[in-house]
Amino acid sequence: MEDLLPELCDQFPDLVRVVEPMFANLGGREAFGGEIVTIKAFEDNSLVREQVAQPGEGKVLVVDGGGSMRRAMLGDMLAEKAEKNGWEGIIIYGCIRDVNAIGQLDLGVQALGTHPMKTDKRGLGDLNVPVTFGGVTFTPGEFVYADNNGVLVSAQKLELTDA
Repeated sequence: MEDLLPELCDQFPDLVRVVEPMFANLGGREAFGGEIVTIKAFEDNSLVREQVAQPGEGKVLVVDGGGSMRRAMLGDMLAEKAEKNGWEGIIIYGCIRDVNAIGQLDLGVQALGTHPMKTDKRGLGDLNVPVTFGGVTFTPGEFVYADNNGVLVSAQKLELTDA
């Protein structure tokens, strides 16, 4: 699945919305995609902890952390739980920590950057609401795809056909 996004853009130019370049690919799985599950929370990863404990086969967790560069919304323990529960990947509009351990997992992870400080746990945030960043709205139930070329969203599941 290397260079998945250019292929999807070539085959489905009218069906994809490309997110502005801003993310670093930090997980062990370079290319990933799936059905969108969203969280909107600022410097509080309580909902991230709850969601990665749920079955995640075929799903990608999209976390709108408000672009905060002051706290990490994901660390190695939550990433390991996500991998164990079958999540395809996690995209964080914010930071992660424990980047070396996360890079060893069979989990796609993209984030704006890294920060060593964990978040407070106040139980704040919204689950499965549309979130917008990078010029694109991520709607629960739509699909997101990510690789080293970037991130894109589609209202429908995209399958590559042989050219």
